[in-house]
Amino acid sequence: MSWSQWRPLLVWLAAAVAAVTLAWLAPHERQVLGKLPSAAVQRLAQLQKAPPWPRQRVLALVVFDGSPSHEVQGWIEGLQLQREPRIAWVKLPVVQDPGDDGERRDIERRLRERWPAVAERSLLLPVFTDRAAFVREAGLSDPDHASVLVIDGDGNVLARAQGPFDPHKAQALRETVLAQNDD
Repeated sequence: MSWSQWRPLLVWLAAAVAAVTLAWLAPHERQVLGKLPSAAVQRLAQLQKAPPWPRQRVLALVVFDGSPSHEVQGWIEGLQLQREPRIAWVKLPVVQDPGDDGERRDIERRLRERWPAVAERSLLLPVFTDRAAFVREAGLSDPDHASVLVIDGDGNVLARAQGPFDPHKAQALRETVLAQNDD
């Protein structure tokens, strides 16, 4: 066989090897979307270092001081979270870590006053951390709007949306959070 006969086969083989190599080297979805930073999570009574949810996907409503509360409520109502038992969800208020246990207890007290019902508090998991680091590591664009994240048990962000409720984004979030939970 001559070179002209082998060349198309070798070009095809080189392209296939390149495609497989690029697919292997490409970042995984979890790396692209972000990961929650390692931070202390306060369950309004008990400091925890590990994620306070089971090893399943969880929908997390992330709020910062100044985030519009109507956006969070819009996601709760739009996703019908209070009537959807298959979706595990929590509210994650991200609080700038004051670096002092006494100040953290004051913040905790104010949160208890704001959400006095036990049912509300059971869904509330304040995160004491550096806000800018949280925004950066979770892959958020800014802290000015509510964010909705689908998180796995390792804190990997699998899906996200920001701002007011959007039915198309909500459908994608619902599918992502239920994908593993239904298994």
